[in-house]
Amino acid sequence: MKILETILEKLKNKQNIFLTGGAGVGKTTMTRQIIDSYTQDAKKIARLASTGMAATLIDGQTLHSFLDLGISNNLEELQNSGKFEIKKKIKKLIFSMDLIVIDEISMVSDTLFEMIELRLKQAEFKGSVLVVGDFLQLPPVVRGSSEVNFAFESQAWSNFAFEIVELTHIYRTDDKKFIELLGDVRRGYVDEDVHNHLNEYIKPLPEDYSQFTYLFGKNISASAHNKAQLEFVDGDLLTKDAQIIKHNNSVKDSEIENFIRDARIEKSLELKIGVPVLFTRNAWNYFNGQKGRVVNMDAQYIYVQKADGKIVKLEPVRMSKSKWVEKVKEGKKQLQEEDVFSIYQYPIKLAYAITIHKSQGMSIEDLIIATHEIFAPSQFYVALSRCSNPKRLNLIAPNRQWYELIYANKKALDFATQSSLQ
Repeated sequence: MKILETILEKLKNKQNIFLTGGAGVGKTTMTRQIIDSYTQDAKKIARLASTGMAATLIDGQTLHSFLDLGISNNLEELQNSGKFEIKKKIKKLIFSMDLIVIDEISMVSDTLFEMIELRLKQAEFKGSVLVVGDFLQLPPVVRGSSEVNFAFESQAWSNFAFEIVELTHIYRTDDKKFIELLGDVRRGYVDEDVHNHLNEYIKPLPEDYSQFTYLFGKNISASAHNKAQLEFVDGDLLTKDAQIIKHNNSVKDSEIENFIRDARIEKSLELKIGVPVLFTRNAWNYFNGQKGRVVNMDAQYIYVQKADGKIVKLEPVRMSKSKWVEKVKEGKKQLQEEDVFSIYQYPIKLAYAITIHKSQGMSIEDLIIATHEIFAPSQFYVALSRCSNPKRLNLIAPNRQWYELIYANKKALDFATQSSLQ
């Protein structure tokens, strides 16, 4: 609580904050607490991220949408697109914010960060900026470029003069040896001890491994595995279709489709009695990544039994996309956040398989990692750090050496090391 109070005090005194730390240290929880505090004080907050999926995890918007950047990747493209000059309504919107939160900052490129700074300058923004993330996790992806350049490489990063707050206590597991392993893998460090420790998790899979969740690097692999495992289960196939409500007739179907994909919403959720499922949201009686088993279904509810025997009575959860609109209230024009469309769906998905990317934020107990589909820096760390119970972890033997699989971007590693020393 002391860290939260310190961050809130600094933000309210116009100090920009970079909230960081490895996987499982509570960055998302802390971010939500900060957002809740501002909301309770009737302050305006922009909850932003570079990708749709990251934005949905904090019920927010993409940076490009909020800042009206179109599809531009850099200032030159922004100039050529005719969007370089800020629109009056965008200027008014940004200026009205008390806090701008940018989650998963590791996925924001240097050129995107320069465009963020431009918009805030154009809008004469007076509030605070909170950026959240770990540069040793998912890197930026820039269309048409294989080169990775992070937000901290831009001059704009220095101009914001972020104060760094690093969270270090891992809540996902209390296994000290495994926590040390995670630290080594996060830094891309492999010695004989790390090599031997990882090899301990290469073991024969149980005959019935349906209780485990496979982590794949590719969507096609995860989908195929889920489909194949579902077919093995006896019983009737029941489909729960997502219910879509448009609050604005101008909404394009493609926008809704993108939101459904990014928000990990199952457009058509196919289930059978007895199948294992993962919760994809947090609530008072379940958490993101927790596993259960479907024990009953009717027209309105799905009943999921957790490992502790408790049964959760699930009904569709509302997920929505919003935008800021100007409305007259008490004779004055005011900006208000208003839903564009809402989607109702049960917050679960089949637990047989999920991609590493879509496992973002999850804590998974029974885990199998398909190491042969690791293809990017820090990807294995992201996968390994989903594990909440190392005793229930299985690694498929890699088709390469561990040191070829475990590596961090050198620039990100250097920055993270320097940041920790400050």
